[in-house]
Amino acid sequence: MGLSALKSNGQRDVANEVNDFNEVTVAHPVSAEKRSVLITGCSSGIGECVAHGLHQRGYRVFASVRNPSDRAAFEVAGIECLVLDYCDSASIKVAVEQVLDKTDGHLYALFNNGAYGQPGACEDLSREAIRQQFETNVFGWMELTNLVIPVMRAQGYGRIIQNSSILGFVAMSMRGAYNASKFAIEGFSDTMRLELAGTDIHVSLIEPGPIESKFRANAYRAFQQHIVIDNSVHRDRYKKMIERFEASGNVLPFTLPPEAVLKRVVHALESKRPKIRYPVTFPTYLFAWLKRVMSDRMMDRILRRVG
Repeated sequence: MGLSALKSNGQRDVANEVNDFNEVTVAHPVSAEKRSVLITGCSSGIGECVAHGLHQRGYRVFASVRNPSDRAAFEVAGIECLVLDYCDSASIKVAVEQVLDKTDGHLYALFNNGAYGQPGACEDLSREAIRQQFETNVFGWMELTNLVIPVMRAQGYGRIIQNSSILGFVAMSMRGAYNASKFAIEGFSDTMRLELAGTDIHVSLIEPGPIESKFRANAYRAFQQHIVIDNSVHRDRYKKMIERFEASGNVLPFTLPPEAVLKRVVHALESKRPKIRYPVTFPTYLFAWLKRVMSDRMMDRILRRVG
């Protein structure tokens, strides 16, 4: 079966995918009033959607934002909001302390979500561009998670949910820094799961493909900040990338609303046996399957076409 046929077959499922995981076996080890969740990257997109969705579901949500001006909208909605900057260790520590002060030292779940994508060919990425990508997408996640794990060990339960990506298990060109950061999160998460075996602390990975959000706009800003196109051998390709950055609406097929991610997060929080990985969007399912059945060279051919 060709790639186009696989896509055609998958289109029948994409419209219904947002409705997956509606039926969940609730198995909370704590009472509703203590069911607290810390969510990062809530200014827009997935984080904003998950924060509001869990709040409506009865969770005590602590939504974190990097820009203090983004707090007001959450406070109006009755959601507790705090400032957390993954690039600032002091900010991470203060945010955790604020949450624990309000929950009597307990935290049911952490949803690491805040991230951005740094576009550009690997040979055009400066050390500083790669460092900034990892500070936000990896180092800050691990520092925050390492502050939360002892709390969960002491209380005897917890859920750690990592918002990874389809690019956490397949690499696409012009996305090297982001690919590497998500591959790193996948590796850290798999290792944590092994190290937490025998506890009631579960680690799950969410692996979205294209989701409606400000991801493209944020990536364009990072591109403009760090990539100099004039002297690059990739300048013609960069010009095409800029056209996509500046296009309106969804430019990628199979794009889903952030509610598709919310449903996976709910399952990871409430299932007696949460999944290790939650694919989201048809491309994620497709490439996970292709990676299992195709050789590396065959995968390269496909990824060159779609990348």
